[in-house]
Amino acid sequence: MTDGYRLVRHVTRMGAGVAVGALTLLLPVGAFAQAAAEPPPPTLSGGDTAWMLIATALVLLMTPALAFFYGGLVRSKNALNTMMMSFISLGFVSLAWAFIGYSLAFTPGNNWIGDTSAFFLKGVGMDLPIGISTALIPHSLFMCFQATFCIITAALISGAIVERMRFSAYVLFITLWSVAVYAPIAHWVWGGGWLADMGALDFAGGTVVHVNAAVAAFVAVLCVGPRRDYKSAALMPHNVPFVLLGAGLLWFGWFGFNAGSAVAANGSAGLAFTTTMLAPAGTLVVWTLLDAMRQGKATAVGAATAIVVGLVAVTPAAGHISPMNAILLGAIAAVPSYFTLIIRAKTSLDDSLDVLAAHGVGGTVGALLTGVFAEKSLNGLADGLLYGNPAQLGIQATAVAAAIVYSGVVSFILLKVVGLIFPLRATAESESEGLDTTAHGEEAYVHAGGSSQMG
Repeated sequence: MTDGYRLVRHVTRMGAGVAVGALTLLLPVGAFAQAAAEPPPPTLSGGDTAWMLIATALVLLMTPALAFFYGGLVRSKNALNTMMMSFISLGFVSLAWAFIGYSLAFTPGNNWIGDTSAFFLKGVGMDLPIGISTALIPHSLFMCFQATFCIITAALISGAIVERMRFSAYVLFITLWSVAVYAPIAHWVWGGGWLADMGALDFAGGTVVHVNAAVAAFVAVLCVGPRRDYKSAALMPHNVPFVLLGAGLLWFGWFGFNAGSAVAANGSAGLAFTTTMLAPAGTLVVWTLLDAMRQGKATAVGAATAIVVGLVAVTPAAGHISPMNAILLGAIAAVPSYFTLIIRAKTSLDDSLDVLAAHGVGGTVGALLTGVFAEKSLNGLADGLLYGNPAQLGIQATAVAAAIVYSGVVSFILLKVVGLIFPLRATAESESEGLDTTAHGEEAYVHAGGSSQMG
């Protein structure tokens, strides 16, 4: 073998070794590049979790706030009973949600209803709610946040039938209603159901919460009937400061209701927070002007009602519209609700605290105007009519109509079933004496001499 041949062979071997070594070194780099291309698995977000803990507590506060709002609007002999109709939802509806409702609303199931996989909170723990939500918060916290919505939605119904519905019948009705009516509609819109597939926009519950509850309240009024002294006696609020306190606390809690519906501490939450601040302001100004023009006075009850109407109207739109459009939405919503309230008072429909005017009309107007003012640049989902997408208005109308029909029919059936177990109506004696003493054995107010104030 010549020296020249040996030299060539040696060099060739060295080159092959270098090549193999280079490939060996590059393999981890390639594997690292491939791993880097794959997104890391999602993990819990401390910031999102902290915000949602606060938001959940804020929404829970709304139910006692509703109790004060409703309680101040009735006569003193029914104040405790009216407030209890809100507070009792914290117990019975909470458990119905944990046992059955949450699973029916937020597990995949089908387009109409969730499945049974999360009955009795099976699998609902500290992990992420994978397959149910993209939220980066504990699954148990997501469930609790959604529970607070179900609780207050059921409590809203009571405003239409206070001062005459038997307490036991009411408790059974809202417990069944939370499972049979609220959970399916929540699934349609928020749980991946058919309205979600259609593209319906309902950021925090204009259809799921307010239209749904108002229709159930309307049906309950028809089934229970008017108060015995409706149209024959002055049925005046006994404590207007309670009404104002309730409205103020509702506004405070509503920041969690709307901004919390982003389920993250992000820009969408900030937008919803801002619109929740501004829309009721627009409603309050227009309502006050209408009151002043019609009566020459700006009433406190009118102001409190205006705040609630503005909050209701912006709920479906909160994270979908700009702040200036939120003011416009709130201002527009004041008009139909204001005149619906006036017209209703002249009819035989005894919707005691005007749930239909505030929540039904306000929620419907808000849902429809979402289809007008929505901006894809803000929500990443769809534009509304004003921004070149008239079809969105039709989708919103379909969602409202679906909630009206389903809630109306099933609520009627439930009330008839409950009526077979408990009489829906309190006795004439109980209604005359007041439901505080007859239903609860307590009195809201006692004079120094010991006798109750039974106005």
